[in-house]
Amino acid sequence: MNTEIALKNNNTHRATPDKEAIALLPVFERLGLDRITLVSTGAQAGKAYDQLVAARAWGFDTESKPTFKVGEQSDGPHILQLSTAERAWVFQLHEPECRAVAAELLALGGGIAKAGFGLGDDRKRIIQKLGVEPQGILELNNVFHQRGYRKDMGVKGAVAVLFNQRFMKSKKAATSNWANANLTESQLVYAANDAYAAIRVWEALGF
Repeated sequence: MNTEIALKNNNTHRATPDKEAIALLPVFERLGLDRITLVSTGAQAGKAYDQLVAARAWGFDTESKPTFKVGEQSDGPHILQLSTAERAWVFQLHEPECRAVAAELLALGGGIAKAGFGLGDDRKRIIQKLGVEPQGILELNNVFHQRGYRKDMGVKGAVAVLFNQRFMKSKKAATSNWANANLTESQLVYAANDAYAAIRVWEALGF
């Protein structure tokens, strides 16, 4: 079946694959550490900026330190992930110069799409912490709705539909402390690949 043709058929309601079906699929090839750049200083952020603005779209996501107490407010995001189809950059937002470049990137217009899943909360936190309104945000779940999928589509479902593959996500990494100054390798891989998968989905949707 030509998945792209199926996705463009707006008159057909299509089923989102369930967890059991996805579990049987071959694994989606993720970015390794050799294609992930940690950005924690102003100088590193400047280099990342120069490379990112050459692309016409980025996969986009953020991570925040989890909150566990009732009523506890997050001061995230602590991490911003931006990715092209070749490389991902993981920005740590505790350093002022790095945070300023991240804000500048998110505020860029010029037709650069920032594509991801479940971006509503990310947008609110970015406005609160970075003081900018992200431009060019593309919620990929909405695209799937427009193309005939009734249920909400996250990154796992999207990768299954478009690539017939299983996207791996570590629960341990997801709930780890993203405010740590020293991120682990598993945190870097987790964060970078959320953004990487989003840009791959964006490309496969034919934008």
